[in-house]
Amino acid sequence: MAISYPKLFAAIAPICGGGSPYMVHRILKLPVWVFHGAKDTIVPLYESQRMVEALRAQGSNAKITVYPDAAHDVWTQTYETPELYEWLLSHRRR
Repeated sequence: MAISYPKLFAAIAPICGGGSPYMVHRILKLPVWVFHGAKDTIVPLYESQRMVEALRAQGSNAKITVYPDAAHDVWTQTYETPELYEWLLSHRRR
């Protein structure tokens, strides 16, 4: 959604995501913090990693948190992370 509508967001935190690396130029100005489970069999970790790598290759400081023992349900652990909310609220749309 952020790639389609980048001006709607101040920052994004994809969870178990993926996408088209050739489209990351559309979100280069957005702060990105990705979350993924290393044991995810529904959306392989590689999908998030390649998006982060594509962003970084174009100058983004996107970060990724990988939960080593988690599968696809990492939203529970992610949403229990107070730093995520502090990070999201620290950004404003320009």
